[in-house]
Parts: sequence; C-alpha cells; structure tokens
Amino acid sequence: MTKYKLRSAALDVLLRVGDGGAFSHLLLDQTIKSNQVDKKDHALLTEVVYGTIQRKLTLEYFVANFVKKKHKLDPWVQWLLYLSFYQMVYLERVPTYAIINEAVGIAKERGHKGIASFVNGVLRQAQRKGFPTFDSIKDRDERLSIETSHPLWLVKRWIGYYGYEKTRSMCLANLETKPMSIRVQPMQLNQTEAIAELEQDGYEVAPSFFSEQGVIITKGNMLHSQLFQNNQVTIQDQSSMLVAEMMDLQEGMQVLDACSAPGGKTTHIAEKMNNTGRIHAYDLHEKKAKLVKQKAEALALTNIVAKAADSRQLDQYYAPQTFDRILIDAPCSGLGVVRGKPDIKYQKQEQDIHKLATIQTELLKKIAPLLRKDGKLLYSTCTVDREENEHVITAFLNEHAEFEVDPMFFETLPSDLRQSSGISAVGLQIFPDDFGTDGFFLTRLQRKNG
Repeated sequence: MTKYKLRSAALDVLLRVGDGGAFSHLLLDQTIKSNQVDKKDHALLTEVVYGTIQRKLTLEYFVANFVKKKHKLDPWVQWLLYLSFYQMVYLERVPTYAIINEAVGIAKERGHKGIASFVNGVLRQAQRKGFPTFDSIKDRDERLSIETSHPLWLVKRWIGYYGYEKTRSMCLANLETKPMSIRVQPMQLNQTEAIAELEQDGYEVAPSFFSEQGVIITKGNMLHSQLFQNNQVTIQDQSSMLVAEMMDLQEGMQVLDACSAPGGKTTHIAEKMNNTGRIHAYDLHEKKAKLVKQKAEALALTNIVAKAADSRQLDQYYAPQTFDRILIDAPCSGLGVVRGKPDIKYQKQEQDIHKLATIQTELLKKIAPLLRKDGKLLYSTCTVDREENEHVITAFLNEHAEFEVDPMFFETLPSDLRQSSGISAVGLQIFPDDFGTDGFFLTRLQRKNG
C-alpha cells in the first residue's frame, strides 16, 4: 500500500469513528483486512489513526489557530487537517513535505481545486509559523483538557476525585502507548517456557507480577508469533489478568461469570481451574456469548457453558447459593482503557456514568444471592470513576448487611500492589499511570460469618 493510500484509508477510519460513532479498534481491523494492508504498514496506519483520535482536542486547538471561525469546514476536511497536523507535530520520522503533498492530493481527489488550495495554505502556514503553545489558556483545568486532549467535564470530575496532579499524571499516561501483555495457556506451557521461546524468536519480554501466566511484550508484534497463532497465548492486559488471580479459585468449583464477553477472563478462570468444574458464562447478547464459546474452543477449554441472558434475571434459572465463585465484570464507562480505545473519552458523557452505576448496582443486588455461604464474589470494572466503583460497592454493602469486603483480598494481592495508592476500604483502584496497565477496579465480597 502506498503512503498516499494509507493516509486516505486512515481518513476514512477517522471519519467513521469521529463522526459516525464506530469503534476505532474494530474498524481499524476491518480496514487492514479489506485493504490487504502490508504487515510493514500496520504500525503506521494504527499509529496515525489512534494518535489522531487520541489528540483530537489538541489538534482542534491547533487548527483553530490557523483557520478563521468564518470558515465552516466539511467533516472530511477537518479530519484531513487533524490527520496532517498529528503527523507534523508528533511523527518526526515523516517528512513534512510528504505530509503536505499527500494531504493536498487527497483534498483534490475528494473535493475540488479550491479545497486543495485551502488545505495547502493551512499546512504551509503551520509549517512556517510553527504550532501554538498552551500558555494562552489561562484556566488551569481547560489548559490541561486541551493539552492532554481529555474532555473538560472529565478533567474536572477527576480533579474532584483525585486532585490536579494525579489527574494530570493520568491524562499524560493516557497519551502513551502501553506495552502489550499476554497470558499463557498453562496446560500447554508455562511463563518461563513462553519467555524463552519468545526471546529466541527476537521478542523483548518480561514476566508480569500481576499473574504467573502473564508476559509483557516490550518489543515485537505478537500477532505474528507462533505462540499466538497456535492459541497457546491470549492477548490480555495485566490488570485484567488480576481478576481471575484474585478469585481464589480451586478445581471442581461451580463458577458464574455474569458478564463474560468476549471471554478473556472466562477462559482465564477455566485455566486456573485446570479445565475442571463448570463455568456458567453469560452475556446479554447471543452474538457476544458466541464469542466466549469460540474463545473457549480455540484454547481447548471444555468446562465453559456460554449462554445469552440478562444476568439480572439469573435467579429464574438458579437457586439461591448455587455458586462457589461469582465474577461480575460489570459493564462500565471504560474510562480506564482510553489508551487502547481513545474514542471512548469523547463518546461518553457524565450522564452515561450515572446510568451505568444504576445497572452495576442492580447486577450486584440480583446476583449476590446466588453466592454460596462460604463463596466469594469478585466485582471489577475497567474504569477509574468512583461512582462506578467505590460508590457502587459502598451502597451495596450499606443495603446488604450480610455481605462484607473479604479482608483476605488485600493480603493476597501481589506484593507490589499492596501499598498502591489506589487501596481503599472497599477495594483496589489501579490507575493508568501506576504500572503501565489499563485503569481497573476490583474487590472481593463474601457473606459475613453467622
């Protein structure tokens, strides 16, 4: 694929994500497959798409400095300027003349001579004058919002929870690319064997302290690895791996995974149980439940039964105190994973968080009675919002005096996490700037003795 076609494909993705609401990671995968993008071009296409979305508010600020307000730009022209400015500011290895020439070519092809001349003028002006600093933005919160490209409402919300410095640290971390991590299939190989094989193949790797099955990939594309292609490893963030590790699983247990798709945590649970017992995995949609089945089959796991159902109605299928372990990996705002899915921070609004917290609370209330007397319930989200995490758990415990946070949860955390700044009375909040992982919350509940 020529660089011109690559940038044109990137623009198509940006238009559909930025203005059409499509999910960036899904659409990017589709674009790579449908355009038969060469492996050598995967990285550049991914970088310019994710980078432009990640820095959107910053790029809007730059464009506003060179385009007068009276100019009402078509969406594709706006995104073409964002795409071009991203490359000019953040990709040093790409020559500016090539960026401008190809942007002008795309403008001619999609618009007309006047649009091409306009795009050329804006980009040439930016090349001559350079890009503005953020010093002119006097309001501290607004400046942080524009500088790190996080919506102002979100910045203010995080400052209210965690203070300015922690919020700034999180926002900056969200602009960085986190290393990929994988989980080995322990019935096929262990962490040490996987590391040795990957190093022999030229990968740079390190063991994860979050999970004895976890390996961090610091250099190399795992999608091209024989281990991945042979389904001996699963791509999974380290913080996500911590969920199954903290469920205190044993062979032969009856386990409920109430919100299981796409199956990463479900299959990890199955592996921890050495493919014994039974995992009852549910998702609201049949299509998503099918993903869990496919994941289990790929990993040769036979102790998972995946079905579609509203988990708030599982009391119609199961008697009280049926399960030894329950996982509620609750639907959430996803504000802990914006490094990998940057469009999330623009698509979510504050009212969405309130609605999600209501659903999370309902899930806990409906599912908790299915836990056996001596069982354990793990609640997790991939967000850093207290309303979805600490507040949900606190409200549940206040209304259900028979439950408590398992005190052993904190004692059995990996040693590096026991002194984490995210430890609270009701669980553990992992921030994106703490360990180079996704932002994540988890806690473990149990019935009180007596």
